Amino acid sequence: MKIDDIKVIGNIGAGTMGHATALQFAMRGYPVRLVDSSRQALDRGRGLIEHDLDTFIGAGLISQDQRESVLDRIQEDTDYGILADADFVIESVLEDMDVKHQVWQQVEAIVGEQTILATNTSGLGPTEIASVLRHPQRFLVAHFWNPAQLMPLVEVVPAANTDQGVVDTTVELMNHIGKHAVALSTESLGFVGNRIQAAVIRECLNIVERGIATPQAVDEIVTYSLGRRWSILGPIASADLGGLDVFDNISKYLYDDLDNRPGEDPILKAKVQAGQLGAKSGQGFYSWQGAESQAMIADRDQRLLEALVADRKKEKDR
Repeated sequence: MKIDDIKVIGNIGAGTMGHATALQFAMRGYPVRLVDSSRQALDRGRGLIEHDLDTFIGAGLISQDQRESVLDRIQEDTDYGILADADFVIESVLEDMDVKHQVWQQVEAIVGEQTILATNTSGLGPTEIASVLRHPQRFLVAHFWNPAQLMPLVEVVPAANTDQGVVDTTVELMNHIGKHAVALSTESLGFVGNRIQAAVIRECLNIVERGIATPQAVDEIVTYSLGRRWSILGPIASADLGGLDVFDNISKYLYDDLDNRPGEDPILKAKVQAGQLGAKSGQGFYSWQGAESQAMIADRDQRLLEALVADRKKEKDR
C-alpha cells in the first residue's frame, strides 16, 4: 500500500497517547475511526482532543474555523467493526502483550489484507506482537513520543517479517501529518530513544546515589548543557564537533567509573516501593503538588509548543 492509497485511519485507544495520534491525523485531513473500550473513555478522549485543539488555535497552528471540521472527521465507537474501511490502523492500548495480541487478532479479522497495522508501543517487541497475525508482513511499530501532540519524533520499527514497503509508506505517512519519522534498521529492546534515555537516567541516579549532586543539580546541569546542545545536534554529531580524540581520551578513564550494573535500579525500586511514582502520585524526586509543580508542567508544554510553532514556520520557509 502506498501513501496515496491511505484514505481512512483507524485509531485504537483514546487515552494520553491515543487521543493525540487521532488528532494528528484528523488535523491533516484524514477521516479517523476512533475506538476505545467504553463510552466514558471516548468522551474523555474527546475532551482531551478539544483541549489540544484550543491550544493549537491559541498558538496560531490552526484557525478557529478549522476546529469543527477536525472534530467532525473523528468518528467514535466501542465496536471494532468501525475499522472495516481503515487503510492504516494505529494502536495505543495497555503495554501488556496479552492485551495487544487480543486487540490485533480482532483488528485483523475486520480490516483488509493490505491495511497497514502499527502499534504505538514504547518498547514491546513488534515481532512478538505480530506473532498472532496471519499477515505479519504489514505490521510494525510507529512509536510517538509523549506528549504526542507536541513532540515531533516517531520511531518506525520493523518486525522480523515487516515488508520494507510498509516501513517506507509509514515513514512517508508520519512525515505527511507533520511528524519527524525515523526508521530503525531492526528492532531492539526500547528501540533507540528509550535505550539512550535509560542509559542517561541510570547514570543520573548513580550520581545522586553516590552523593555527587542532588537530583535538582543533575537536572539543571543537563538542562543547561547537554539538553540545549542536543536539541540542535545529536550526541554523535556533537562528538564529531568536539573531536573524537577528546572523547576517546575521556572514555579511557571515565567509562570504568560509570554505572554499568544490570537489573533494576535501586533508587527507582525504593521510590516505587514507597509509592513515590512521580507526578502521577504527587511525589517522586520532586513534589508534584501545588502551584509550583503545575507551573513546571505548563512551562514544559509551552516550550514544546513554541518549538513546534518554530518547526512549522521553518517548513513553510523552505
